[in-house]
Amino acid sequence: MKFAYIVGARPNFVKTAPVIAAMRRRFPVADHVVIHTGQHYDREMSELLLEQLDFAEPKYFLGVGSATHAAQTARVMERLEPILERERPSLLFVPGDINSTLAAALVAAKLELPIAHIESGLRSFDRSMPEEINRIVADAVADYLLVHSDEGVANLLAEGVGDERIHFVGNTMIDSLVAVEPRFRALGVAERLGARPGEYLLVTLHRPSLVDGPLLARVMDELSAVARVLPIIFPMHPRTRKMLGAPPDRPGLLLTGPMGYLEFLSLEADATAVLTDSGGVQEETTYLGVRCFTLRANTERPVTVRLGTNVLLGLEPTRVGDIVPLLESGPRRVAVVPPLWDGQAAERIADVVAREGRPTANRASAAAPRADPTP
Repeated sequence: MKFAYIVGARPNFVKTAPVIAAMRRRFPVADHVVIHTGQHYDREMSELLLEQLDFAEPKYFLGVGSATHAAQTARVMERLEPILERERPSLLFVPGDINSTLAAALVAAKLELPIAHIESGLRSFDRSMPEEINRIVADAVADYLLVHSDEGVANLLAEGVGDERIHFVGNTMIDSLVAVEPRFRALGVAERLGARPGEYLLVTLHRPSLVDGPLLARVMDELSAVARVLPIIFPMHPRTRKMLGAPPDRPGLLLTGPMGYLEFLSLEADATAVLTDSGGVQEETTYLGVRCFTLRANTERPVTVRLGTNVLLGLEPTRVGDIVPLLESGPRRVAVVPPLWDGQAAERIADVVAREGRPTANRASAAAPRADPTP
């Protein structure tokens, strides 16, 4: 048997590392092939994270880099196809919802290779988000739909997906967090940056809808006002730093470069709260019990809002000013964790693969109706 794993951006590494480890334990004599598309390629966003996760060494690096959505997707497809034709894996794992996910799913489907989609069933119901298109297409062609929350199951069933393809396994991103928790808890990154644990707001913003236009400047003005009463640490994604230009010098507002995975988790765990537009951060803060405020009009992780760990502010910079009053009127910590966010999701994925064997259901269901042979 041979299993292949597609990774391309920072969240993919976090979601996939525990799956590779669990599959290697369960299938020790199988060939395990890691393919890195290179969608994230700088040290902080890629190399350092792979080191900190003890990630399996990729056999292939596609080096697609940055480009438009169409160009980036096309590069992955063009460079991946001959690799998958040569390797012919028994099962290809594609995680998340980035362009690499879409491209790999399409290539594998056309080569009639079985596909497992990690983090299946998430929906923002906003097709202006490229990630929404990517996850919908990946779910449509995947054979194993590996779901991390109950909303994902409901979404897939509402779309008419047969329940034989749906497997509620839990959140593999939390598996990675649990595995490294002793390491990041011991780092004390906030104190090294001059902040007191429990007395700062951590910020991470990177989505084009927020940082590629005038909203970013307005957000920075609002953050400057918040920083007068609650210090802020803002590790900036390379995209955000580029769009911001010369960083403002504002009292109480500390801007840094991207953090390593362990360093960022250390800052998350010790924060009073986190302001984000990241799906993964909404999940991590939920597990850590840290209050989260999401500067987006929607979220594909509604379980975090339903459980009260996350507040959806909308895509409105002035709502940043509501964070301090909301913190003062609510609990300091929210200790509620969704079902199966327990550090064992990857083991359940290995269970599914061992139990189900080579999948055929999606291929059969997608086949065109046969003509009636009766004359």
